[in-house]
Amino acid sequence: MSTLVIKDLKVAVTENEQERLILKGVNLTLKTGETHAIMGPNGTGKSTLSETIMGNPAYRVVSGSVQLDGVNLLDQTIDQRARAGLFLAMQYPAEIKGVTNIEFLRAAINARRADDDQQPVTEFLAQLDHNLALLNMSDSMAERYLNEGFSGGEKKRNEILQLLMIQPKFAILDEIDSGLDIDALQVVAKGVNSLKSPDFGTLMITHYQRLLNYIVPDYVHVMMDGRIVKTGGPELASTLEAEGYAGLRDELGLTVALTDDDVKWGV
Repeated sequence: MSTLVIKDLKVAVTENEQERLILKGVNLTLKTGETHAIMGPNGTGKSTLSETIMGNPAYRVVSGSVQLDGVNLLDQTIDQRARAGLFLAMQYPAEIKGVTNIEFLRAAINARRADDDQQPVTEFLAQLDHNLALLNMSDSMAERYLNEGFSGGEKKRNEILQLLMIQPKFAILDEIDSGLDIDALQVVAKGVNSLKSPDFGTLMITHYQRLLNYIVPDYVHVMMDGRIVKTGGPELASTLEAEGYAGLRDELGLTVALTDDDVKWGV
């Protein structure tokens, strides 16, 4: 079993030459074998958390720690974090012309293996064929340049294909449900669910409860104003869907302004 521990994480970003604190003390512990979901209104820091865990240099860690099995990830580069077992399915995957899917996947897999233990081509191709079929993706997708000309749904499926091929310890899924119709959402969920095991953990970031109908979490965390303000089971997502974030804010007595909120807090 592996453990990812985020402790009192505070993170800032520079906008218009001004530094703004986004994460204001996030505490979260994930273990392999568990599925966690983070929900919350726009602008509360959910994607900032995912990008910081993975090492995006645009975000400056002010204080706190992120540890994987006792090792401080904040001292490591992005590729070192990936080799250690982290994977980020991005909200907006980049297009890379000149690099095919199949080339990218082979390089990513073998980068995590020793030079004298590279994956045999036949094994790689068998694994690729299996996962393409699982995600209802055509064989031609493997020969296309990485995400170039892909629709939004194809990009999301391609992120899950990478997840299935790389098989990390922890997957951070940043709004993989955005822009997907029901059929595509079911396929993506099937791919994620196929990895469920004692050796794999998931952290999903989403606005909507519908994703959690297909990938059922063990824990649901609500973020507001850069902090996790409440944790519960799957039923918490249903409550949010019915009552909204404003209701939870008021219940907890928080003075937090929400996006599109008519109430000006702290005035």
